[in-house]
Amino acid sequence: MSDAVLDPASLRKAEDFRWAGVDSRRYKEENAAPFKAVSRQVLFSDPRLAGELRYFEVEPDGYSTLERHEHMHAVMILRGEGQVLVGTIVHAVKPHDLITIPPWTWHQFRPAPGEKLGFLCLVNADRDRPQLPTLEELSALRADLEVAHFLDGVNKDESAGRR
Repeated sequence: MSDAVLDPASLRKAEDFRWAGVDSRRYKEENAAPFKAVSRQVLFSDPRLAGELRYFEVEPDGYSTLERHEHMHAVMILRGEGQVLVGTIVHAVKPHDLITIPPWTWHQFRPAPGEKLGFLCLVNADRDRPQLPTLEELSALRADLEVAHFLDGVNKDESAGRR
């Protein structure tokens, strides 16, 4: 058995996707990037480990920022169902799905209609700032009808009926 003294924060209990001792904050600064109705909790960050574990929750009709970074992400859905854009592919997601987002890949999360979408995100603790698409890059993404529907907030089931 170790003689190490445990930090009281070594166990953080959760209730309704809120962790004890962890502040729930806005996803990003207002006007920093386009997003709607997203909160963020940093669940774990320690200089002894190069990663950071965060929980994001997207409210019904909300969405995360369409962005890309140098760093990769590992994301696990914990709550609700929805869709995620990874590159030019729209995936339907549900609890316990694991999404890997490679470096420099466009990505965005959206909940299913009327649902909250909550997910854990593991990233580098020291990471680069996100890049937003230029008008040309956005136009290239929208050239794919499924991606355009996703970016417009049209549910995958709804867009299938339009084809």
